[in-house]
Amino acid sequence: MATNASFLENFTNLLEQGVPFVCVTMVDAVGSTPQDPGSRMLVLESGLHSGTVGGGRVEAKAIVEAQAMLDDPEAAPTRFADWNLQRDVGMTCGGVVRLFFEAYNHAEWNVAVFGAGHVCQALTRLLLTLPCRITVFDSRAEWLDRLPQAATLRRVEEANMASRVAELPANTFVLSMTMGHKLDRPILEEIFRSGRVFPYLGVIGSKSKAAVLRRELLDAGIPEEQVRSFHCPVGLPLGTNHPAEIAVSIAAQLLQVRDEWMKERLKSAKPLAAAKS
Repeated sequence: MATNASFLENFTNLLEQGVPFVCVTMVDAVGSTPQDPGSRMLVLESGLHSGTVGGGRVEAKAIVEAQAMLDDPEAAPTRFADWNLQRDVGMTCGGVVRLFFEAYNHAEWNVAVFGAGHVCQALTRLLLTLPCRITVFDSRAEWLDRLPQAATLRRVEEANMASRVAELPANTFVLSMTMGHKLDRPILEEIFRSGRVFPYLGVIGSKSKAAVLRRELLDAGIPEEQVRSFHCPVGLPLGTNHPAEIAVSIAAQLLQVRDEWMKERLKSAKPLAAAKS
């Protein structure tokens, strides 16, 4: 088994590199089992990275379950599995194991911002203090260059920002904060016409801007249900029009929606398997 020091080093390296992985921990074992409680392994999309929870069939089954979590963008980030080694795993051992699966750098809080202007500059710096990964799109290299360097921030220079909608993960919180509604509308149209549904979709602007956008989208043939689905104005009703205060209000709304979204995901999560006594 890998030493605790080597496990922590591998865990930290994967976490900092942003590589999606699952940490599998044997939290309990009863009867004859191939490993003791506390044994751990790290699993990538490609398979076992390091560590062990016993080898053989139980480990092979745990690896498959971990890979299934990584393959599902809607999967809850944590799960327990209770397996009877004879009945559920097909081993001759008569024991029962309880495993804890915890996914990192995957299906996490992703935020995409279209437009790198003043509010984006303030919002990005605030979001970098929170556990999320941020992507900012803009056609203006000089504004992207003003953003800070960070492992959790990706800056993308793109003239046709709507073309980038297809690459966004399904769990992305999307903000359109471009130079005006003529640039925001193509992004919204692409989202709606492609059938993308994100946990959060917002456009910076006033109620008047929202009315214009919704009217133009309706005229373009977008169904009213979709036209009513995005936030505009964005942010909670607090603060002034100072970019930093707008950023605080938007971040607060994102957190509010994220927490509700996570609760719903956890409610729908099912155990991997339940051992019968």
